[in-house]
Amino acid sequence: MAQLEPYVGNYYLWKYLPSIPAAIIFALLFLAATGAHCWRLFKTRLWFCLPFVVGGIMEVIGYCARAAAHDRTGELIPYIIQNILILLPPVLFAASIYMVLGRIIRAVHGEPYSLIRVNILTKVFVAGDVLSFFVQGGGAGIMAQGGNADTGEKIIVGGLILQIIMFGLFIITAVIFQTRYQKHKVAAPAYDAMGWRMSMYMLYGVSAMIMIRNIFRTVEFAAGQDGYLLSHEWTVYVFDSILMLTVMVVFLVWYPSNLKQSPEAQWMHSDGTDVNLTEQGHGAILDTRFDNTNYSALVSK
Repeated sequence: MAQLEPYVGNYYLWKYLPSIPAAIIFALLFLAATGAHCWRLFKTRLWFCLPFVVGGIMEVIGYCARAAAHDRTGELIPYIIQNILILLPPVLFAASIYMVLGRIIRAVHGEPYSLIRVNILTKVFVAGDVLSFFVQGGGAGIMAQGGNADTGEKIIVGGLILQIIMFGLFIITAVIFQTRYQKHKVAAPAYDAMGWRMSMYMLYGVSAMIMIRNIFRTVEFAAGQDGYLLSHEWTVYVFDSILMLTVMVVFLVWYPSNLKQSPEAQWMHSDGTDVNLTEQGHGAILDTRFDNTNYSALVSK
């Protein structure tokens, strides 16, 4: 019968015996989600979604290592693998999420309404994401060495706080863009057929779940090795595993493959003549008339 074993002296890597059934179940669930993402990725060729595939593969390996650690709680390798490969995937998911917003803005010609210039928006958030990735990865590596666990935990907390800040700024940027765009854009309804609003809501949903997970992880590591969260396995599955699996599923269901400008959509002529904007899928025509001082829009079905 398996029991907790010390790594060195009286130092224990684990505070509980990791559950084999729970780890296997989530390994299989993440494997299925990752396989579906692979299929969508190669079908749509939206390579900016590749981080979801890489992150999913990391989750699968991480939970397999967690299952293997059940009988090897005194060994360092299984602990390192599961610790790093379950901790870091949300950083990769975030990279794709950041890039989706930039594509939404370009698809609906909303560049003037973005808080940050679109050509640097993705770079700013992805740069913060990459920095968070290396900080958390470095902290996890130090923590896995055993003797410097406290230092590793502090570094991981720093990386998680950085990611929380970046996500907060990202959500603010997204909300401001959508608010400005819907309020001021004359032809905004013409792009409803591409489902950009649903893509925005998808971004809000997955961002909120990753934010909750990051707050949990921050509190978990800040409380230390003897804290309740690190000492009870159920918290990891409720506030990390389930949330990240849901993020993968939600992103898959509302995949951003629709973010392309309708070929029928045309913008207004500079000489003030009428231009029709056809909504694909809705059969509505938006006739837009304007001059230098005012505009009017009439939607006819």
